[in-house]
Amino acid sequence: VAGAGSVRAVRIDSSINPVVADFISQEITAANNAGSVAFLLEIDTPGGLDTAMRDIIKDILGSQVPVIVYVYPAGARAASAGALITLAADFAAMAPGTNLGAATPVAIGGGGQGEMDETMKAKVVNDAVAYAKSIARQKGRNEEWAEKIIRDSISTPAAEALELKVIDLVAENEQELLAELDGRKYIRNGSAMVLESRGATITFGEMNSRQKILNTISNPNVAYMLLMLGILGIFFEISQPGVILPGAVGALALLLAFIGLQTLPVNYVGVLLIVLAVVLFVLEVKVVSYGMLTIGGIIALTMGSLVLIEGSEPYQQISLAVIAAS
Repeated sequence: VAGAGSVRAVRIDSSINPVVADFISQEITAANNAGSVAFLLEIDTPGGLDTAMRDIIKDILGSQVPVIVYVYPAGARAASAGALITLAADFAAMAPGTNLGAATPVAIGGGGQGEMDETMKAKVVNDAVAYAKSIARQKGRNEEWAEKIIRDSISTPAAEALELKVIDLVAENEQELLAELDGRKYIRNGSAMVLESRGATITFGEMNSRQKILNTISNPNVAYMLLMLGILGIFFEISQPGVILPGAVGALALLLAFIGLQTLPVNYVGVLLIVLAVVLFVLEVKVVSYGMLTIGGIIALTMGSLVLIEGSEPYQQISLAVIAAS
């Protein structure tokens, strides 16, 4: 009977990182095991890590349960990695007032894309274009548009995306979305299947405590504050040996900071400057410098903090207010 059953769903309103990818994979697996009518991914993201995006797309393409990606609510966006995830869906939808696109790749792990040489830029862009077009071709979407979001970083509003055959429909809310999708066909294992979604109940999955913590520390501001806390704790332990607690807290904070920073475009010059600052602060405890080593450490720490995260998007950058407060 059409409408019988439930739709398993998740809502993502953060950047795409390994924690988010693991969570989505877990929920897609649960939807398949439960025999859900469909899996619904509501998305509002500025983008994220390429490897995490590809993991999510692999899970979407490997799902036996049809996958719906819905850019929602009004005012949301699926930029960069979010755009390619939307392309990979069996059914792609957007709410009015949302936009999709701007997927030009950015280097991760060694500074921004601006530091790549021209040959490397071409390789990265061409690889991303081939990937985006292959996904669009597989799902019957606009390949020319898929190429433009990579090469020209274009972004498209919902109504225009529908006209360009980038998405399947525009829907005001989840109930309208499921009603409009009811009876539409999708392909599985070479056979045409019919989605029966009208009236289906939607059950949202939530991250567990571990995933919530790891997702939080993937925020560059949180990772940076943990880094500063770690440095402060280690420095206090060195200057006041035997206290133990500051050193333990500092070591834990540093480990958490490193976990968060691995998902961000870290500039290694910034890391070296911060390491230099720590060395200078430690030397100040051991050597009489009349404050000169401390001043040098403050300068190195400030400069290192300013260039530590080098991303073209605001979600990849450390707030100047956070740096000043630290």
